[in-house]
Amino acid sequence: MEWPISEVARMSGVTARTLRHYDEIGVLSPVRIGAGGYRYYGEPELLRLQQILVLRALGLGLPEIGLILTAQVDEVEALRGHHRRLLAERDRLDALAGTVSRTIAELEQSRKDGRPMTINRPENLFEGVEPSQYEANMRDFPELAEEVGRRAATMTQGDADTGHRERTAQMIRLAELMAEGHRADAEPVQAEIDAQYAALTDLRTVSAEEYRAIGRSCVDNEAWRAAYEAIAPGLAAFQRDAIEAYATSMRG
Repeated sequence: MEWPISEVARMSGVTARTLRHYDEIGVLSPVRIGAGGYRYYGEPELLRLQQILVLRALGLGLPEIGLILTAQVDEVEALRGHHRRLLAERDRLDALAGTVSRTIAELEQSRKDGRPMTINRPENLFEGVEPSQYEANMRDFPELAEEVGRRAATMTQGDADTGHRERTAQMIRLAELMAEGHRADAEPVQAEIDAQYAALTDLRTVSAEEYRAIGRSCVDNEAWRAAYEAIAPGLAAFQRDAIEAYATSMRG
């Protein structure tokens, strides 16, 4: 049985334009192209599309997905691997949801009691994240991602956990400054951002515009935003604004 591209788009939620792009880059080709260049897909292509969408949901980029699909032989074994990844991602999201739930409860109780905002302290929030995920998290910044990938290749799980705890500690310090009422461009806040920038430039030189883009990603990147908001509501935007102020001073 075959389905036209419009029907595949309807069933999968993937636009026809995206399906054509997948064909252009060799990730997913139609079983045949009919009159007028209209694409048709069979059951093997639908199974392949399912794998692509699962891997995309796990945060992999199209080049990585292409390599995975090219290397795999047995479809059932490949699906078992995807299933294991999904279960692991479910467990990670469950842990994150639990952290956010506790933060909500703490904030609601503090408001009820008339106390200052309570900041959750998830020092081990990101423990267990694989070193290989560093590069995926930086995929919007390819040159940095390349350097991060090289570093990650030599990291143990213990190194990864230590790095995540250090970054979480940075986020907590910034959240405490925000809770104290400091503006994003205040000197104590900018000192924290300067320390973050120094750590980043230890990997590679980062321009003001690139740093500004990284700041925007604190809000625009769903995974990054969730991590900041798990520490304290509004922290993602505060980090973005603080980096914006820092990058502006760099240009000056």
